[in-house]
Amino acid sequence: MKACCMVAGLLLSADAIAQDIKVWETTPDGMSRVALRPQVFSFSDKGTDRRVPITVDNRQHFQKMRGFGYALTGGSAELMMAMSPEARHDLILKLFGHGEDQAGISYIRLTVGASDMNSFVFSYDDMPQGKSDWDLKHFSLSQDLNDVVPVMKEILAVNPDIEILASPWSAPTWMKTTDDVRGGKLRKECYDVYARYFVRYVQEMAKQGIRISGVTVQNEPLNSRNTPSMHWSPQDQAEFIGQHLGPQFQKNGLTTEIVLFDHNCDRPDYPLTILSDPAASQYSSGIAFHQYMGDHSGMTTVHNARPDKDILFTEQMIIDRSGNATATIAPVVERVVVNVVRNWSTNVVLWNLAADTDAGPHTDNGGCPFCHGAITIGGDNWHKNIAFYGLAHVTPFVPAGSYRISSTSPTDSGTILFEDEQAPGTMRAVEYEHSGVLPNVAFETPDGRIILVVANTRSSSESVWVRYNGKYCEVPLSSGSVITLEWKK
Repeated sequence: MKACCMVAGLLLSADAIAQDIKVWETTPDGMSRVALRPQVFSFSDKGTDRRVPITVDNRQHFQKMRGFGYALTGGSAELMMAMSPEARHDLILKLFGHGEDQAGISYIRLTVGASDMNSFVFSYDDMPQGKSDWDLKHFSLSQDLNDVVPVMKEILAVNPDIEILASPWSAPTWMKTTDDVRGGKLRKECYDVYARYFVRYVQEMAKQGIRISGVTVQNEPLNSRNTPSMHWSPQDQAEFIGQHLGPQFQKNGLTTEIVLFDHNCDRPDYPLTILSDPAASQYSSGIAFHQYMGDHSGMTTVHNARPDKDILFTEQMIIDRSGNATATIAPVVERVVVNVVRNWSTNVVLWNLAADTDAGPHTDNGGCPFCHGAITIGGDNWHKNIAFYGLAHVTPFVPAGSYRISSTSPTDSGTILFEDEQAPGTMRAVEYEHSGVLPNVAFETPDGRIILVVANTRSSSESVWVRYNGKYCEVPLSSGSVITLEWKK
């Protein structure tokens, strides 16, 4: 009995201590960029003055997060390799380290062969016109050994736990119906050799100490305008996965995940068609999305139909033409963090990590001449862009293994509590059909921290009210700004 009283006393004492909240802010004028506010915030019994609060409930867990990051294209790696070793090391520490003033990037997307953000097009088994290589005797990572592989080794030295996904833009041309890097399809008779091509890629990267955790079958299978690119129908992709790629991975003992689709949110029917094939479904671990067309809710459509498969978000290009790296920070965070994660994605990957001052390098006749990187590199100098700050409100705070937890969204119902004017001491509750709170998303980290990201997309300053375990906190937030709040569970 005495021990119980002591425990109760300890709990009461801990409950009486104010719970401090740290707040990091980015403003659209660039005066604050993921800067820790000097003010001390804490939860208290003070109510919200009849405003609907963002109620955070860490008892409700949703998807487990795999990480946040960028595509390390061949062009990005080429620019990084052109830096001096000292400058490159400093850059990698600042991007992938987990210390003070380090971004903590936890997810990387590589390209299998060239993407449209390479200086030129190549595959790992290019052959002269009219020649083929059915036994893959000429398979080689030789081009990646010049840039992607050495950069990845340096990244892994800083963060050995980073997750790596890889995506092809095209099969080698001798496997395609058009014998061209742009467009065309994979010839049916090449399904088996192309599956073995994937196996070789995973195996050869492993020999370099680079573990590929997952592959998507094709970047943007419904877009044949890029150089390189390749079209797939969902029926053909289902056949390739179920009859060739999956069995080849299994035969070779590969645990690398196979991820479907890798295209826009407006076509949830595409991955669901593939998953209706039992053979393809058994080998598929998840579905990847981009968001150049359609609404984020397409990811939820697929999640609701197949909650047994992971949702991933593997590409979004972010451009700010204002010249101010944080001018549009609030709508960017709403789009690529809040909306993506609230629609069940287990990760966020933006396009791409780095470009030069001319938005290059990129391929001709189908490359992207306006794809700015999260950072811009010029020699040994570099600076951060809007895509960097868009993820910087989560990358240092939300490590892999965190869970999304419940927090009130703008379209959720909302409840306010206030004292009855005629009966002091009596609390009244009013329910609103739509809370109208600011866009936000919340996480619980493996070490027991609660992270709440809020974006003020409105034209006026707002007071952000947060309710947690019956306590309240008010944090002012200027128009166009973003905050990350952190407190211990």
